[in-house]
Amino acid sequence: MGRSRTLVLGATVATVTAGLGIAVASTSDAAVACGSLFDDFNYASRTDPALGQRGWSIRTASGGPGVPGAGWRADNVAFPTVDGQKVAQLTATTNGTAAGTTHAEFSQSQRRFLAGTYLARIKFSDAPVSGPDGDHVNQTFYSISPLAAPRDPNYSELDFSEYLPNGGWGEAGPINYQTSWYTYVADPWYADNQHSQQARSIAGWHDVQATVGDGHVKYYIDGQLVGDHSGKFYPRQSMSIDFNQWFIDLAGRAAGANAVWQQSVDYVFHAKNQILSPAQASAAVASYRSSGTTHTDTVSTAGDCTVTTPQPTATTTRPPTTPPATTAPPVPGTQAWAPGVAYARGQVVSYQGKRYECRIAHTSLVTWEPPNVAALWLPL
Repeated sequence: MGRSRTLVLGATVATVTAGLGIAVASTSDAAVACGSLFDDFNYASRTDPALGQRGWSIRTASGGPGVPGAGWRADNVAFPTVDGQKVAQLTATTNGTAAGTTHAEFSQSQRRFLAGTYLARIKFSDAPVSGPDGDHVNQTFYSISPLAAPRDPNYSELDFSEYLPNGGWGEAGPINYQTSWYTYVADPWYADNQHSQQARSIAGWHDVQATVGDGHVKYYIDGQLVGDHSGKFYPRQSMSIDFNQWFIDLAGRAAGANAVWQQSVDYVFHAKNQILSPAQASAAVASYRSSGTTHTDTVSTAGDCTVTTPQPTATTTRPPTTPPATTAPPVPGTQAWAPGVAYARGQVVSYQGKRYECRIAHTSLVTWEPPNVAALWLPL
């Protein structure tokens, strides 16, 4: 996470852009079978006692990654309302000097996360909220274990997303990385990892997901597969879950006006030992939110269940009626629901004479009729 990529000894994977056939369970039961973490970041402030009670810590210790001599400030982490949702917000600032540079990081620091599904909805930025543009800033979501020694063979780190709007590490921006680490040496620099990259802007809100299981780490942006890493790069020990925002360097940045960068996180979700499709993971989050749940954590450190891949909930097929049942006509002014259609969030359809609003963008299938999948359709 956040280290120079001048030497990468592992395989480099080209960007994969492929549509996914969505398979979703009609409830979130499968997602929580082995324990889950969901946090909607509904906190009053960084000093809210619930934050620490729920395992979150805010970094203040000095050191890397990033600009040597820069500070990690607790007050660079806040919990405001952004675009109508409470969020965790990370702020990084620089005036072009090390002493005038500050970073932000907060973590689920207990190392109890390994196989399973990871999902966060993140608002990335292509420009500072104030001050001059051009900084080599890194906006991240990752999991990590300690490096016990140089070339530690048990070191584990998965960078679900490292977004560099202005580039860095010798690459022009905007560019986004997903990296699975085997090990590294800090000095002299040596890196052994496998990475994927997308040379495009991802400014704004995006779903960042990874699944870890069956020897593969698969990375997704907005439901699209962008990387599949395996072999020795598969993690070997439990990790923390972390978010941070920091400056790679001050290259090309003259000392002067202060630039303020912000990254927001709407929620984070982890399903232990469960390999969920993007639609399944989003449905689990929608289920928590529709029930008013802002936080739950049933993830233990014990290996209490095996990695599984939930399948769509089976639906009993009714025998045909005689004569055939008459389908209610569409509600005037709305499109009738049909299978095989890509529905956007907020789209309204009619089914059996009733109206429904799409909660999660998806492609419909038989048995996913609106009354059967409340996680996908809201009755109006």
